[in-house]
Amino acid sequence: MAARPGFGHDGGMRNWNGWGDDSISTPLGKGRRAFVADRIGPGTPPPEATLPELVVKVRPSRIADSPALRLSTDAELRVRRARGQSLPDLAALRYGRLEAVPDGVARPESTSDIRRLLAHARDAGAHLIPYGGGTSVTGGVSAYASPNPLITVDMSRISGVRDVDEKSGLVTVASGTTGPALAAALAGRGLAIGHEPQSFEFATVGGWVAARGAGLRSLGSGRIEDIFAGGTLESPAGPLDMAPFPASAAGPDLRQMVLGSEGRLGFLTDVVLRAEPFPELDVVDAYAVPDWDHALEAARDLVQGRVGLSMLRLSTAAETRTLMGFSDKPGDRRLLNAYLGLRRRSTEYCLVLVGVRGRWKPAKAIRAEAASVLKQWGGTKIPGVAAAWSKSRFQAPYLRSALWDAGYASDTLETATTWAAAPRLLSRLETAMAGALSPWNERVWAFTHFSHLYPSGTSLYTTFMFRLAADPDETLARWRAIKRTATEVISAERATITHHHGIGTDLAEYLPAEKGPVGIHALRSLIHAFDPEGIMNPGVLLADR
Repeated sequence: MAARPGFGHDGGMRNWNGWGDDSISTPLGKGRRAFVADRIGPGTPPPEATLPELVVKVRPSRIADSPALRLSTDAELRVRRARGQSLPDLAALRYGRLEAVPDGVARPESTSDIRRLLAHARDAGAHLIPYGGGTSVTGGVSAYASPNPLITVDMSRISGVRDVDEKSGLVTVASGTTGPALAAALAGRGLAIGHEPQSFEFATVGGWVAARGAGLRSLGSGRIEDIFAGGTLESPAGPLDMAPFPASAAGPDLRQMVLGSEGRLGFLTDVVLRAEPFPELDVVDAYAVPDWDHALEAARDLVQGRVGLSMLRLSTAAETRTLMGFSDKPGDRRLLNAYLGLRRRSTEYCLVLVGVRGRWKPAKAIRAEAASVLKQWGGTKIPGVAAAWSKSRFQAPYLRSALWDAGYASDTLETATTWAAAPRLLSRLETAMAGALSPWNERVWAFTHFSHLYPSGTSLYTTFMFRLAADPDETLARWRAIKRTATEVISAERATITHHHGIGTDLAEYLPAEKGPVGIHALRSLIHAFDPEGIMNPGVLLADR
């Protein structure tokens, strides 16, 4: 029997106009609502479109159903696969302003199906949009108005573990496999993959590679380029087989072309990942550090000293207050403040989280060394916070929907720069964003953490909130004003425009400034080599629609 449209990889019904499983609700609650209202004002929920209202507006498809291609033109399925998770995507669905949907949705089950789709697209003049978990927050999987028919290619049926080479620690995985499915399949073999992005619940292995993602454990095995060993790319020009050599000096590494290619070169079908033994110890500890300067220096000390942590995250005082303000247990906050007071520590602190993962004995030593370094910088270990954070770390996307229901928009942006440039960039970025909506007499609440750190520098991950307008055009104008203001600061400070979210369509106009004319010419030439007819995902990565 055919699967019902919209079913997620885990068998639950995916939310059609927001994040996650629609059976999961994360209420905002009075405390959280009051916290946000105090900073940007009371929210007013805008009118909400329903799924049937959007389905009846879907224009007739320009293509026909094709069982041989596993291609459907079902209107509801086309709506459900029309967008990702960027704020413009959410606004289009919530306000009922869905200007475009794909003409069809293909759900291939094999490499042969992919090759037939590529041939069909070439013959029909259609464009193909690779769709993994639909978790792009930069417009990377969004349908658009096009003179060419659009086919969204849902990769969820190309899933499962193909092969496990336990001696080499290599795992061959079908690209449509989600993180939880992969983790469950490997746990019984005593293996693990350390890549756990916030989109872990639904993002696919192929999406990890195509978006060049970074997981929470980026100090250990969390960055996808560290664990991507090879695989197969099915491109319009033909297949590219990338052997999983441990190292090679045979010219430029072709795997680097696929990492971050965002569906422009073709479809990843098989991905080879470097696995690790299932950890004997996997723990996160929380520390209160007196102020931002001390927290920043403690973090730099830990990464430049190569302590061996799997994860390190430090929150500014503003983000720390927000995390505490969004806690659903006010009593725990009071107990924590009392705990710090007894130790003569300020309750205005910066939260630092440190993660350790691996074999028991060396992991314990690393944990102790991290504690020693943090103590030197005034850090105090605090109870309960790390466990609460670990329990709720994948909750933020659900909270985004709850905020919208209360009349607020929430979005993120991220960048990376050197240690020398980070303090100035942080100050300029948050100041500029806070004033970005002054023409509307509206406020912005922005707060930042550093969660991917390196000996030479760090990422900055900023969350911002603002009030929704009744008019969808005004809401998007507010969002664009904040994003443009922030991106201009990032470019002026010569930081990267994205650390791990990718380019999509939202940031494509800024890529030339970072890559330069020769770099952009090289990217165009690369895309043309793999996709001479321009079948694959136009407008993503390069602004070339």
